[in-house]
Amino acid sequence: MPFGANLLPDGGARFRLWAPAPLEVSLRFEGQAAALRVAAPVSADGWRELVLPEAQAGDHYQWLVRADDGEQAVPDPASRSNPQGVFEPSVLCDPLAFDWPATEAEWRGRPWFEAVCYELHPGCFTPEGTLDSAAAQLPRLQSLGVSCVQLMPLASAPGRFGWGYDGVLPYAPHPAYGEPEALKRFVATAHALGLMVMLDVVYNHFGPSGNFLPLYAPGFFAERHHNAWGKAINFDGEHSGPVREFFIHNALYWLEEFRLDGLRLDAVHAMKDNSSPDILEELSLRVREQFAGRQVHLVLENDSNDARRLPGLPQPGAYDGQWSGDFHHTLHVLLTGETEGYYAEYKDAPLAQLARCLSLGFARVGEPHLNAEEARAANPRRDATEPVPLPATVNFLQNHDQIGNRAFGERLATLVPDEAARRLAAGLLLLSPPVPLLFMGEEWGSDTPFLYFADWQGELQDIVREGRRREFAHFSAFADAGTRARIPDPCDEATLRRCRLDPAAVPQQPAAQAWWLFHQRLLAWRARVLTPRLLQLRHGAHEAELLGGQGLLLRWRFDDGAELLMAANLGAVPLALPPIAALGDNHYAGDGFTLGEQTETLLGPWAGRWRWAHDETE
Repeated sequence: MPFGANLLPDGGARFRLWAPAPLEVSLRFEGQAAALRVAAPVSADGWRELVLPEAQAGDHYQWLVRADDGEQAVPDPASRSNPQGVFEPSVLCDPLAFDWPATEAEWRGRPWFEAVCYELHPGCFTPEGTLDSAAAQLPRLQSLGVSCVQLMPLASAPGRFGWGYDGVLPYAPHPAYGEPEALKRFVATAHALGLMVMLDVVYNHFGPSGNFLPLYAPGFFAERHHNAWGKAINFDGEHSGPVREFFIHNALYWLEEFRLDGLRLDAVHAMKDNSSPDILEELSLRVREQFAGRQVHLVLENDSNDARRLPGLPQPGAYDGQWSGDFHHTLHVLLTGETEGYYAEYKDAPLAQLARCLSLGFARVGEPHLNAEEARAANPRRDATEPVPLPATVNFLQNHDQIGNRAFGERLATLVPDEAARRLAAGLLLLSPPVPLLFMGEEWGSDTPFLYFADWQGELQDIVREGRRREFAHFSAFADAGTRARIPDPCDEATLRRCRLDPAAVPQQPAAQAWWLFHQRLLAWRARVLTPRLLQLRHGAHEAELLGGQGLLLRWRFDDGAELLMAANLGAVPLALPPIAALGDNHYAGDGFTLGEQTETLLGPWAGRWRWAHDETE
């Protein structure tokens, strides 16, 4: 890597820091062979570079920056390991020391159309909250039918716990989950089971504490671009070259050193870049070039639903998938009746919008979701009309945001007591062509909350605690200050502990095991019947029809003339089916799947029917 500290083949190490500010910078080195302080003069292009022949793996080091108000010790922003926290020294690592199993050399990944994703937070997935304990549960995920494990961000941030989206050392895995080798063990275990591993990365901002870049490298931040976190990352202004390289090499680092199978880029609508190629295109180009012999997947989160980077097949400069919040939002409105906040965009025609999600990929396009009604009225999001390759959309019923952004972190098991409704929702997710994503615990119907937690200290702790309660004040359920006061304190470790799951206990819990087996059954049908056909899915040829005010009929078409028909009743009374969706229709040809009470011509409340047919016009 051009950034950070790297061991040299003949011994010693090179230390590099991009610090163009006109300040005195030196390296404090505490090694096994010597303790040194060495001045690091700046080069014409802003780099500070030192070579120490005595440096070895395991040695500690910090950069010292002298400004007008005194000297500040800062970690290496490209540190591979900061085991004592982001305010303490970095550790020089040997990235080649890990002994990968021999079978790893044969792993080339899996195609994206086979993806069934499972999002987990390493600190909450098990009682121990470590990557090693999470790795012990991977055989259960493989037997469930999952093919891709997506880890929430691992970048080191201040404190003992957090979601991971406020990292300040994006190359250093958070030490609470284990040393960097723990992530390699997790990946090796997953690959041995045939599972892909993806990582959520945050390239749109740094966290509010522990970020020293503005002190010695102010060029990391743009003067003309802003996002929800303040000044945006500088991807297109003066001095943006090293900034772009910092994040591109971060992507290459995770994929190469840890042999990950892909990355999910958080909130790319907040990555402001007017250059060409922009940072997202260049990152994809570099990744595709570097890993041409592997199936490496790149996925976006983009609240505006901009689909121009989704060609449907892996291409340099493009992306494999993009999260579809629309699918979640429409179904959430139908399941819960909630219409406040960003759900207001879906309250008028949720069934029609769900139909667009399942046939076109997205329901709404345009500006990102806005919470203020006035702002939404001024910047309306238009209905989607252009089709997106359906396997390029990632659908979900629950994820870290949609649960954790609720005041009390409630899951669907709490919000939707009707089990038939939840079963049908799972069917819509898992038995349709888009890539499905499950959130940890969803497969066994967990009602354990997933709350927002962050181990901030000092003044920031009070700001976050009160800000969390204030942001819910415009919701009717939290108009009363007493109700807002009951919102859990994000900075209390007890909040984290309330979120921890115990997947090993599921087989001993009959209700949880029943839900687990239900999801396994759906995923087995997907793997056996639907997935092998997805490469033949015909782009833009799908039809959606509303059945009364509570039903949907979907026709997904394939190149061989086959169609997958889905009829779903998302209401509390029986629904009459048109002839094409009835069991007795003579077009029936293949393997079917049913959920809920039904007769030949009726679907009971919250029931669904899937079956294969052939179009006689083909």
